[in-house]
Amino acid sequence: MSRILVVDDEPQILRALRINLRARGYDVEIAETGTAALKAAVSHPPDLVVLDLGLPDLDGVDVIRGLRGWTTVPIIVLSGRAGSEAKVVALDAGADDYVTKPFGVDELLARIRAVTRRLAATPADAASPSATAVSRVGRHSVNLADRTVTRDDGTEVRLTPTQWAMLDKLLRHPGKLISQRQLLHDVWGPEYDHETNYLRQYMAQLRRKLEDDPARPRHLITEPGMGYRYRP
Repeated sequence: MSRILVVDDEPQILRALRINLRARGYDVEIAETGTAALKAAVSHPPDLVVLDLGLPDLDGVDVIRGLRGWTTVPIIVLSGRAGSEAKVVALDAGADDYVTKPFGVDELLARIRAVTRRLAATPADAASPSATAVSRVGRHSVNLADRTVTRDDGTEVRLTPTQWAMLDKLLRHPGKLISQRQLLHDVWGPEYDHETNYLRQYMAQLRRKLEDDPARPRHLITEPGMGYRYRP
C-alpha cells in the first residue's frame, strides 16, 4: 500500500497527517471537501482513504456510500463523533475502521497497518484440510483462491477487504465455531479484542450480500455470546 487519500477540512490535521505519512513512505493526497475527495478517488485511485465525517459540503457517510458504489478501497473514518450510533452508521455504510478525534498519529498508523494486513493476508492464507476452493453461500459461489463471489445468474458481488477477511476466516473452517475474540484478533488485530460491534456490522453486511434471507441466515450463523460459524 502506498497511496493514501486524506479527507478533512481542518488544515492542521491535513498538514500533520501529510507530514507524518510521507515521513513513513506513503504517497499522500489531500482533499478538504467530500466533492473533492470523490473526484480525487476517481482521477487518482488511492490504496486507502482516511476520511473525516464532518465535511463542509457532504456528510462523510455520503462520501463512504459514494465510494462504495464503485470501489472496495479501505476507508478509515476520523471523526469527532464519539457515540456508538455514529460508528454503527459509518461501519454500516462501508467504512473499515473508526478512529475518534482527538487521536494519536501512532494509533492511526497502527490502524493503517491493520488494514494493510487484511489486504495482504487472505490470498496467502493456506487453506485448512476441510476447506474447499469454492464454497456455496445461498445462491452464491465463493472462490477463495481468486477472491470472487458470483451469483447463480452470473452477477459478481463485490466485497471490501474487511468483508473478505471475515468471510475467508469462516469459510476456511466449515462447521467450526470461530469465537468473537478470535475473529477480532485475526481480522482486525489484537488491539480490537473488545470491538464486538464491528463483528455485528460486518456480519450484517455479508448476510445482506450473500444470504437469501438475511433476517433468517442459513449459512452465516451467529452463536449468541460465543461467535460465528459457516454452515455449508
